[in-house]
Amino acid sequence: MENIYKPELVEIIDIIDETPDIKTFKLQFRNQDIQNEFNFLAGQFAEYSVFGEGECTFCIASSPTRRDYLECSFKGAGKVTNAMRRLKKGDVMGLRGPYGNNFPVDSMKGKNVVFIAGGIGLAPVRCVIWNVLDLKEQFKDITIIYGARTVADLVYKRELEEWKNMPGVKTVVTVDPGGETPDWKGEVGFVPTIVEKTAPVAENTVAVICGPPIMIKYTMPVLTKLGFTDENVITTLENRMKCGLGKCGRCNVGNTYVCKDGPVFTYEQLKQLPEEY
Repeated sequence: MENIYKPELVEIIDIIDETPDIKTFKLQFRNQDIQNEFNFLAGQFAEYSVFGEGECTFCIASSPTRRDYLECSFKGAGKVTNAMRRLKKGDVMGLRGPYGNNFPVDSMKGKNVVFIAGGIGLAPVRCVIWNVLDLKEQFKDITIIYGARTVADLVYKRELEEWKNMPGVKTVVTVDPGGETPDWKGEVGFVPTIVEKTAPVAENTVAVICGPPIMIKYTMPVLTKLGFTDENVITTLENRMKCGLGKCGRCNVGNTYVCKDGPVFTYEQLKQLPEEY
């Protein structure tokens, strides 16, 4: 009988220091056949394990349009993620997945897309950003709004510059008041304020949002004010998952299991969850 908890071996082929406490790992399966056959969709997640330490759950940050490797970005916040921070290029870890549902990229085709993210919440949004950009001729206008507490806390800095220079892509980057540096040329303000200032058109537009709960809480009313309907605002609740298989019950909200029914939900679906959410 197949062991559903058994991870596959992946090798760290590159490490990028995004911020003082956030790293990105570029991973390849040790078994090339698995690397060739591994399929996932934007928004799905995986379980990452450090042998002898345990495993943790977060999104696959790279796009399914790029098959030579997988990427994950994480902050050292607990036993396993701090153990991951000690790993080096060439080290081997475990990965099982992919799990969960995905962003509805196919139904977004032919529409404008607004991406809104805060802090490390850009990681799960990044996978669908690149998915859309790699198929850009199938979409209309693309807007990316991203913020962090300080300039030092901005992740994917090189890609932010790349997106800014792409034709047909509007990229707005902001830091919280007091987080700017003397040479900062971006916006200064909280993400909800910058979303309202940018005022993306709601007609024929899908908004994808992820970030700290407080950011999402105050951005949702702004999107409503701009005319976005609840079914056209999509987010992810990946931080509520543990086993990834609906076995442990750690992520359930009423009868909804975030790991199996999500992690991607529309704002309309979120409003139907019990108050415990």
